[in-house]
This record gives sequence, C-alpha cells and structure tokens, in this order.
Amino acid sequence: MVSKISEGVEISVESYYQSDYSNPANNEYMFAYKITIENHNNFSVKLLRRQWKIFDSNGEYKDVEGEGVVGVQPVLQPTKQFQYVSGCNLRSELGRMCGTYEMENQNNKKVFEVKIPPFDLIAPLKMN
Repeated sequence: MVSKISEGVEISVESYYQSDYSNPANNEYMFAYKITIENHNNFSVKLLRRQWKIFDSNGEYKDVEGEGVVGVQPVLQPTKQFQYVSGCNLRSELGRMCGTYEMENQNNKKVFEVKIPPFDLIAPLKMN
C-alpha cells in the first residue's frame, strides 16, 4: 500500500491483479485498486473531480478524467474516510498510475487539488 497526505487529505492505494478477468495470450491484463480517502482537516471536503495518468510498460499512456469517483461526489467530514474500488486494464503485465482529486472546502467553497500517490500495477507472473 502507498499513502500520501496533501492539503490535509490522505490518499491510500492498494492494487491487485485480476487474473480471472485477464487474458495474457491476448495482452489483456486487468487490475483493481482500492482507494481510501481520509480527511485530516478541521472542515468538510467534497470530492468534485478526478484525473488519472495511466502508464503501460509497452509505452501506452492514458489520461482519464471526470466527475467524482464510481458515480459519486462524496463529502467527508473531519476525520472521516471514504473508500472505493475501481479498475484499469493494460496491454502489458506492468504499469503505473497516479493522479489528482479536485476537492472543495465546504466552509469557504474554495477548490483545491489533492495528489494521488503513484502506484504500480504488476501481474504476479512478472514477479518471477
């Protein structure tokens, strides 16, 4: 697991290879990742948008952005957490993701950026 605190919000990430949804013979590798967002501020925050940078070891790059995460724009009170699971497909056994969340201070409505720490996507067969 990797974690990073920026702007008073902690982002922790765990990634998993999904062998049941992968087909290495066709260069299809599926990964899941679990994100935990924890608000260490003394004010509530709302997650407005996300932006992902997805790197594949074969040189492919994807930029993915949109509103909220998994269809919601959660509001986190101070000391509270929000957790979700999502996925990513690659064309090789190795990759990396990083990104940002755009969040809003619910007290003064100021928007700020929270960094998502880089994390690796590695198929276990590549570990040998």
